Amino acid sequence: MRALITGVSGFVGKHLTDYLINMGYEVWGSSRTSSQIHNDTRIDLVSMSFSDEESIVQLINQIKPDHIYHLAGQSSVKHSWEDIKNTFDANVSKTIVLLEAIRKSDIAKSVKILTIGSSEEYGKIADVTKPINEDDSLKPISPYGLSKATVYMLAQQYVNAHQLHIVHARPFNHIGPGQGLGFVTSDFAYQIAQIEKKQISPTINVGNLDARRDFSDVRDIVVAYEKLMIEGKKGEAYNVCSGKPIAIKEILMKYIKLSLNKSIEIKEDSSRMRPSDLPLYVGDSSKIIRMTNWESQINIDQSLIDILNYWRIEINSSEES
Repeated sequence: MRALITGVSGFVGKHLTDYLINMGYEVWGSSRTSSQIHNDTRIDLVSMSFSDEESIVQLINQIKPDHIYHLAGQSSVKHSWEDIKNTFDANVSKTIVLLEAIRKSDIAKSVKILTIGSSEEYGKIADVTKPINEDDSLKPISPYGLSKATVYMLAQQYVNAHQLHIVHARPFNHIGPGQGLGFVTSDFAYQIAQIEKKQISPTINVGNLDARRDFSDVRDIVVAYEKLMIEGKKGEAYNVCSGKPIAIKEILMKYIKLSLNKSIEIKEDSSRMRPSDLPLYVGDSSKIIRMTNWESQINIDQSLIDILNYWRIEINSSEES
């Protein structure tokens, strides 16, 4: 089996690459920052310019992938408020270029495509006490959520009008080692690792700690993506989530317990507060379980330990260099 991953050098792309290779796939990857992984000889790196549709058609015809995972895009809700135009360019315009190229390629009738959405597509839900399922209305409340809802509607258009085989994933919060800053579990771990090395004072700056969210480990998420590519129904959307909410405060307390420094102070930072923050956001994973038998395997405690250890290593490496 051959897989093409856009955004291969990103957080999810690296984990998906590892998983697919372990499963026996031949993997091609494209990324605007592909130089970051040029030493990874397990995959074939290719150049993909989203400003040149014809070159993408030629690339697809050359590789002839069985599966295309479209991971490329802008993934930060916070950044989407700061730069709406580039968020839509990264998430919507580039998806249009890719889908047009696939439609015009020699493998349009055979290739399977996974588009990546987000739980942010649902936005303001009517009843926050109930898990969100795929039949709930899409009412995004952030530019990022709106861009991902648009990707879903584009996927529907290309399924219905051009018969492309597209499955749409709606992951809830995914976390794990290698995730950049700007995401809560990574931000906490990074600050703790800095405190342990005495790079900063023993104070952690926080936003809203009362919010409860649905977290899954990225290493589980990529398993779900591959299963959806094999078993997901054409034109359908699937939540990818644990179905188990946890308060941000509880995550922070777990981190503090793991820290080598036992005198950490918590300080509220208004700049870390997100517009339109909701008190509870948890997904219903029953649809993907029914279709693929996928369920989360890595518990939150293991994820947090691995994330903290990742940042400890990163900080040690930066000091040594």
